[in-house]
Amino acid sequence: MKYFEGCTALITGASSGLGAEFARQLAPYARGLILVARRNERLEELASELRGIHPGLTVRTYCADLAREDLRTQLVAWLQKEDIAVDFLINNAGIGDHGKFQDGDWNRVRAMLDVNIAALTHLTHLLVPGLLRGGRAAILNVSSVAGFFPLPHMAVYSATKAYVTSFSEALALELRPRGITVTALCPGPVPTEFFDIATREGERDAVAHFKTFPAMVVTPQEAVAAGLRAVAARRARVVPGPLLAAAVGVALVIPFFVLRRILAWKADSI
Repeated sequence: MKYFEGCTALITGASSGLGAEFARQLAPYARGLILVARRNERLEELASELRGIHPGLTVRTYCADLAREDLRTQLVAWLQKEDIAVDFLINNAGIGDHGKFQDGDWNRVRAMLDVNIAALTHLTHLLVPGLLRGGRAAILNVSSVAGFFPLPHMAVYSATKAYVTSFSEALALELRPRGITVTALCPGPVPTEFFDIATREGERDAVAHFKTFPAMVVTPQEAVAAGLRAVAARRARVVPGPLLAAAVGVALVIPFFVLRRILAWKADSI
């Protein structure tokens, strides 16, 4: 964790789940944290908690719906006005949806595209020039193992995460010679409120995701720690949890026509 000493980190989706855990794990080492999310009350609660435990830490909160392009631009303008130089960007904000594509609500699908793809890409584009000027810096994009596979009942979500992983890998190649590390964190199911929100009313209970293969589930603390270790090691991608990482590695070498049948069978069983 010495890699992160004195950093100023901006964390999106910081009001809960992995975003809040990133803040807690970085707090003992960072000089400053900028916590961004839609739910201001939760942001302020987390900020108060962190200030109480780490009096020397500067914690700022910024309430914004990152699905809106104008609010993303306003966020970066605020950073410039406050003379805040970010050297660690954590694109954690994301939206999920579980259920058949044809039954989905378009507004939710559009929000998923806006947050998971557009917001992550736009915010990165806005902040990269500053990261380059500052010298050594890092970007961590929270993706998912869902991005490795076309998952029925999570068609749009898995597609957005495929984008995040591919984008991160390409950006890592571009920016590494300039001193910027780019890492994609690809966790499997993590016990946060994510699945409770992503699972539609009437769908199978979200807890079933964790009961299927409990040995492959990692805690939020483990997922975040794995992501931070990967950044410090300048790795472009990490799947937290040795069993899950091994399973993904095996699945990726299976011929796709076989994998397609497995995914179809899985979809029929839901």
